[in-house]
Amino acid sequence: RIEPMPAPVIVWLRQDLRLADNPALDAAARFGGPVLPVYILDEAGQGEWAPGGASRWWLHRSLEALAAAFAKRGSKLILRRGAAGPILEDLLDETGTELVLWNRLYEPWAIARDTAIKSRIVAKGRRAESFNAALLFEPWTVKTGAGGPYKVFTPFWKACLGLGAPPSPLKAPKTLAAPDRWPRSEALDSWALLPTKPDWAGGMREAWTPGEAGAQARLDGFIADALAEYHVMRDRPDVEGVSRLSPYLHFGEIGPRQIWHRVQARVAAEQASAKGAEVYLKEIGWREFSYHLLFHFPSLPTTPLQAAFADFPWRESVADLKAWQRGLTGYPIVDAGMRQLWATGWMHNRVRMIVGSFLVKHLLLPWQAGEAWFWNTLVDADLASNSASWQWIGGCGADAAPYFRVFNPMLQGEKFDPKGEYVARWVPELADLPTPLIHTPWKATEIELKGAGIVLGKTYPRPIVEHEGGRARALNAFQKIRKES
Repeated sequence: RIEPMPAPVIVWLRQDLRLADNPALDAAARFGGPVLPVYILDEAGQGEWAPGGASRWWLHRSLEALAAAFAKRGSKLILRRGAAGPILEDLLDETGTELVLWNRLYEPWAIARDTAIKSRIVAKGRRAESFNAALLFEPWTVKTGAGGPYKVFTPFWKACLGLGAPPSPLKAPKTLAAPDRWPRSEALDSWALLPTKPDWAGGMREAWTPGEAGAQARLDGFIADALAEYHVMRDRPDVEGVSRLSPYLHFGEIGPRQIWHRVQARVAAEQASAKGAEVYLKEIGWREFSYHLLFHFPSLPTTPLQAAFADFPWRESVADLKAWQRGLTGYPIVDAGMRQLWATGWMHNRVRMIVGSFLVKHLLLPWQAGEAWFWNTLVDADLASNSASWQWIGGCGADAAPYFRVFNPMLQGEKFDPKGEYVARWVPELADLPTPLIHTPWKATEIELKGAGIVLGKTYPRPIVEHEGGRARALNAFQKIRKES
């Protein structure tokens, strides 16, 4: 007599698209019975924070890679599209499953949805359990002496480090038991996540390899080639000095615990600079800080943390916003960053600060406009990091940049792109200018411009705002807010 297999355990995958260090998947595998991995595309549940264009492209490629990884272990990734709650309930009834496992999300919409789903599952006499796969430390475990959340990074990170090393990462299961019968799965191509007309993802295909294997390869390369000098080279967009792991972290193709322990192991083996490792892990800490802020202040994506900024006198200029979005501001380092973003779905962090400062301070356009554009165009569009970073540059968030700090785009370019190689790559119409002029083409003589094939105002725009005038306008507006607060 053949005994029927036990009901499978459902593992609901979201932003944890990996097999290694996946606590929900690990727990399901340890039960010893069938495991049913499920991904649900619940765009309605995400509201205005449904994935943007670049994120949709990445998600498609990541799910392809994850499905292949499950297939190698004798398993299958079930795909469904629609409201997550009803879909999970249908799967519970269809498979006779008693247990659903998932890894926690921290976005406000996700917390509300997941709480409701768990209540309904429990009310039906089934079980639902959640785990931490995305953070080093849960938001409710890091508190000030008064018991509240931190709003300044340095004491926050000190408190995190005081909690000791995060748990060691879990290994990927070698095999996964399959159920007697697989439930219906939708075809990934039917979701139409990839751009078609026009197909603008060519630069992303060239720049990225989504998936868990791509994440590990990126981490291996960074540790071998750039970690030792990270503290020196991390602000240079013209060199490969950063990890570029942000999209992999957002989609959960790699977790912060994995990065933490790999970096610490490299330092322990005396194969890397301790200073480079310290500074890099602090950047992982900034991601952590952003998630903790979003958890404790769920209005972070839309509302300034500092109440005085609610009435800030932002300008409205469709023309200026479009010029910024298209990389046509007349400031080479700004335009290079915006064009890199459009082509590859990513921008170097130093340049993100420069273009953000330019939008908010030189153009006096609201930080939410920049946040929205980044949400649609970044492959690492992450609600916590995107919101916290834009509030930081806007001077209205936690640990915010001082209002009087207005990045000078010319000096920033000369300092961090000293040979003009970054600008020459992304703003090729300026590539033939002499290096001393590539960040200030308006200072070139007519002979120099002609020799480089440039006609200011035609082949490359003149600055849409004069630097000193824009800076003065910003300082006046920010000072007024500071006096009233």
